[in-house]
Amino acid sequence: MHSIDHAVRAEGLGKRFGPNWALRQVDFEVARGRVLGLLGRNGAGKTTTVRILTTLLRPDEGRAFVDGLDVVRQAARVRPRIGLAGQQATVDELLTGRANLEMIGRLYHLPRRVARARATQLLASFDLTDAAGKPVKSYSGGMRRRLDLAASLVASPPVLFLDEPTTGLDPHSRSDLWTMLRELVSQGTTLVLTTQYLDEADRLADDIIVVDHGRVIAEGAPDQLKARVGGRRVVVTLDDPTQLARTAETLALVASSVSIDHEALLVTAPLNGRAGVLDVARALDQQGVPATDVSVRTPSLDDVFLTLTGRDAEEREAA
Repeated sequence: MHSIDHAVRAEGLGKRFGPNWALRQVDFEVARGRVLGLLGRNGAGKTTTVRILTTLLRPDEGRAFVDGLDVVRQAARVRPRIGLAGQQATVDELLTGRANLEMIGRLYHLPRRVARARATQLLASFDLTDAAGKPVKSYSGGMRRRLDLAASLVASPPVLFLDEPTTGLDPHSRSDLWTMLRELVSQGTTLVLTTQYLDEADRLADDIIVVDHGRVIAEGAPDQLKARVGGRRVVVTLDDPTQLARTAETLALVASSVSIDHEALLVTAPLNGRAGVLDVARALDQQGVPATDVSVRTPSLDDVFLTLTGRDAEEREAA
């Protein structure tokens, strides 16, 4: 047994695919009953980390422990202690919702009566009782995600891994799933969550790790990470992507740092220190920058993410 005070622990994890390292020197710990959010762009190493921790991949470097057990040397003992819901639902579309859950219970060697009772409980918890007797192929996307999460909980695992669980869900279904997850955590479940939705991490995570190119580049509680990017920020909204660089250059004249969101056509800068909102507005006007809106807001995880990983992919490759 190892790291018994933590539900999950990674020590110098590394994974290589051919000549390329997907992970390198990844270290972190997750205390029992806490939620860890793994953030990063596509290809940053989030899913690779989860696959190692859930015994689906062997690391090339380092060690990892789940519920005090080594995920390589004690993989068979780790698996009954974890639940995993991946990016795609893994339930059988031809079976009913109830049949899926009862089958999984039997695969975990639960007695038939216990598996049936557990299925009934989970169907009620995830608001699927009315659809329990229908084939999964008739379920909506939100219902499938809820059933997939229910399937990961059949054996009441102390540690749950969710790899981008709300991808493709509508806002109402996402909110419902967040509520369910917080209830699970309140009952003692430890949750490791990968997501690209920063509001999701802000809502759920007690602690956050930001991964970029397979390495941990920042970690801490959401409020701690937000504090790293300063206080209030001015946000300049554009409708012409060709003006982003020019706007950033203008803000750099009055602000100590500038971040660009190429997708949302936003340029942000801190208001502490050198810059004030009037300074920003005056500079934009003097340079003739065609901003559609200039507003002030407090920092968010979006600001943290852009500050830490905001360079274009080509720039990061060249770095």
